Formats: sequence, structure tokens, C-alpha cells
Amino acid sequence: MLYLEAEQISRHQDKRRRLEETLMDSTTATAELGWTVYPVSGSSDNSWEEVSGYDENMNTIRTYQVCNVFDSNQNNWVRTKYIRRRGAQRIHVEMKFSVRDCSSIPNVPGSCKETFNLYYYESDSDTATRNSPAWMENPWIKVDTIAADESFSQVDLGGRVMKINTEVRSFGPVSRNGFYLAFQDYGGCMSLIAVRVFYRKCPRIITNGALFHETLSGAESTSLVAARGVCIPNAEEVDVPIKLYCNGDGEWMVPIGRCMCKAGHEAVENGTVCRGSRLWERGMLLSSESSDGDNLPER
Repeated sequence: MLYLEAEQISRHQDKRRRLEETLMDSTTATAELGWTVYPVSGSSDNSWEEVSGYDENMNTIRTYQVCNVFDSNQNNWVRTKYIRRRGAQRIHVEMKFSVRDCSSIPNVPGSCKETFNLYYYESDSDTATRNSPAWMENPWIKVDTIAADESFSQVDLGGRVMKINTEVRSFGPVSRNGFYLAFQDYGGCMSLIAVRVFYRKCPRIITNGALFHETLSGAESTSLVAARGVCIPNAEEVDVPIKLYCNGDGEWMVPIGRCMCKAGHEAVENGTVCRGSRLWERGMLLSSESSDGDNLPER
């Protein structure tokens, strides 16, 4: 028997670690996003406003912006449409945004902020209204306060001297059919440029002589989801049943057990195939010819 080298196969599979399945991407919208804002747009000058903007590649996209730094006690929310989780237990949110540097705004009060809050709310169906769920923490669950690594301090004549920040946060476990996201401003001058919602899973791979199918990552960042492998053709399990574990980042780890090529076979194509050796194939051919000769009729 020939052992299928795990290290060699792991190197072969490095480029295929971690799959991301997108649940929602605001940059793909071909029309208005139509997210829900609070206070209601039109009844207050404090609301988030949907406008056309640009991403870092100068592509036109739909964005939300708010800038009420001269008014205290701000509480401005914008809520996404209903997002189905499609079996995912842990959700990742990638946010691209720009924030105005408070110190660059003349005569700005001390209530000016350079952060915003991210929340989520689970639901089995799209039941949200303008006033429900209530615009507050509990029923909303806070994920984190999001701060910019870089803020911008001026705007050129074209309206685009700004630094775009990218932050990723995750939350779970989620168990309802879907959820909403909400972003809360409490006194900043910012633009929410892009929001991508996704989940991770471990890819289909062949390693240690076995096939492992795509596997969803677990509910926690530290979760390990066990997956049973199936030996490739002409290989068989040895020692213990073969397993891999899918971690919270969608990467395979902690291999247990192995499959080895059966007698007369050798591992080829980076260990993904057990092929009969030439000597074994020649022996099988001679054995077949001998059997055929024994069955010839006597003269």
C-alpha cells in the first residue's frame, strides 16, 4: 500500500481553501436600494439619505450618507431589506465606508462622532415595518461599534477626496430563516459605500486519499464541524475512520485517519488518484490471458 502524503496534498489545495457565498451585495443593485431609514426621510433633516456614489474604482453605486454633526443627541438608523441565511449559521458582514474627521470641521461640537454601530435582527419572514422592530438595542442585537482606520478631512471640487475603510464583522449563531442588518449613526459625517453579507464554507477537496464535500462552517468563530471522507477509487481506510474538521473561517484542519492505495496501485496526480502500477497491470493481464487459455476447448 502507498500512503497519500498529506503535506503534499495540502499544498496542492491551498488555493482552494475557504469559499464565500454572498447573501447580499449592495454594489450589485441596478436601481435604488430602498432600505428603511429612521427618522423617516422627508420628515427630518437628520435621516440617512440614499444617493449615487462611487466605489474605489470609480464605478457608480448606490450609497447611504448622513452628516448631522452640529446637532446633538443624534439617533439615525438605516435598515437593509430582509436577507435569507440559506442554511448558514454564522454571518459575515463586509462594510466599506468613509468618515469625516471631526477635527477638520470648523466649530464642530464635542458630540461629533467618527464611529457607527452595526446591529442585526432575526426573523422567520419579512415582517418588518417602518416602526417594527423598534429602533433600539433590544430587540436589535449589537454586533460591534465600527471605527474608521482612516478619516478624510477635505473634499475636492469633484466631491471625492476621501479615504475608504473596509471592516468585516461576523455574528452567530443564527437560526431563523433570515435577518435584517441595521446601521446606527449617533453624530457622525459618513458615507456607507458598500455592504456585502456572506457566509463561509470549506471547499470540496481530495486529501489524505479521500474526498470531502463542501461543508458549512459552524456557528462560532471557534467551531469545528466534523466531516467524513470517502476513499477515492482503489483506496481503502486504515487505522480509524477518516475525518476532517471545517473551522469557523472555512478552512479544513485536524485530519484524522487516512486512505491508502490498495495493493498494486500507486498515488498519482498529487495524490488524488490511485492508479494501478505497470507491474500490477501486467500481472493482471497475464493472469487474464492464462485464464482464457485454460478455457480453450481441447482438440
